[in-house]
Amino acid sequence: MEEKSALFTNDAVVFGILMAILALVFATSASSNTFFKKFYKVVPTVLLCYFIPAVFNSMGWISGEDSGIYHVASRYLLPASLVLFTISIDLKSILKLGPKALTMFLAGTVGIMLGGPLALATVGFIQPEILGGSGPDEVWRGLSTIAGSWIGGGANQTAMLEVFGASPALFSQMIAVDVLVANLWMAFLLYWAAKPEIIDKKFKADNTAIYELRDKISEFRAGIMRIPTLSDTMIILGVGFGVTGFSHLVADTIAPWIGENYPELGQYSLDSSFFWIVVVATTLGLLLSFTKARNLEGAGASRMGSVLLYVLVASIGMQMDLGAVLDSPILFLIGILWMFFHILIMLIVAYLIKAPFFYVAVGSQANVGGAASAPIVASAFDSSLAPVGVLLAVLGYAAGTYGAYLCGLMMQAVSGG
Repeated sequence: MEEKSALFTNDAVVFGILMAILALVFATSASSNTFFKKFYKVVPTVLLCYFIPAVFNSMGWISGEDSGIYHVASRYLLPASLVLFTISIDLKSILKLGPKALTMFLAGTVGIMLGGPLALATVGFIQPEILGGSGPDEVWRGLSTIAGSWIGGGANQTAMLEVFGASPALFSQMIAVDVLVANLWMAFLLYWAAKPEIIDKKFKADNTAIYELRDKISEFRAGIMRIPTLSDTMIILGVGFGVTGFSHLVADTIAPWIGENYPELGQYSLDSSFFWIVVVATTLGLLLSFTKARNLEGAGASRMGSVLLYVLVASIGMQMDLGAVLDSPILFLIGILWMFFHILIMLIVAYLIKAPFFYVAVGSQANVGGAASAPIVASAFDSSLAPVGVLLAVLGYAAGTYGAYLCGLMMQAVSGG
């Protein structure tokens, strides 16, 4: 069948629509209207900034697949926002968050590794033919690519495609499952990020370190806050995008060199330009936090970072096609069950160690969403916490190939392959 093109295909028009959506959401969220006040007590602004573009994409008005906006937002705006968030961070306080954050990240990884075989076995019990097939069309081969994506990222997903050899048709279906299920889970996290205290109370979680970090940064901001001048804004943008440019320069040098000389390091995503862009930008941002650049927070550095990050939120939402579930419902059922088992394992671990919901949300998204969306979920709790999401997401790149490979082998065993 011939695919229909979107109603609006010019990226300038699409970008204008996304910015208009963001403006509308923030205008109504700041309104004194009684209806909007009640509405935004229930629905977080970040969720609408994410969900409305998804609806537009699903209705065929815009196309996330055909647009280049996400690439620009993830490669240029994301690194700049990370720099602007991290220049005011207190690194010592982040380290004081303790081992629970790492424990929840690892619980998320294990949850995905075990969730895949459990979901496949469950659906296979109901519909045994899903375990059949032969050669490249065996469902478990395609599911292994989702494991790569959800534990690591795109590079790990490609690695699993090469290792297990799923057919192109099956792989395209798996991409749809990957994107829709992961984005629905992210929408859930964004919703509950606005009221984590409900879950924290049930888990009797100790979130003291998180609130201490948030309050410490808030006090620092209040102490240096000033009305920004044009010079301040230009310096903020110069630092953010200057570091981003340098990060690209480093990535364009290191990634190909590693790919040519040490191809075996590709399993850790060390030959990925995006990996190095995120790592270098975050590292330089942290280094700048020990300099006078930290005082740029007083002129609104993190606020500017939030602007750039919200554009990324809208561009990610634009990738989700809510109608795709109708194409292969049985595969989406596996994906939803898979995510359910991942969540269940994380919640059990969080309950046992009394981990705050922040660690659950960011630990999960650092696996499932990676460096592009983990800081979004972290900043939904508070913008000062965005770097925590990035630091955990980087671990996912390293764990992705090994975890996904073992998950693939377990799903092969479930299928009797």
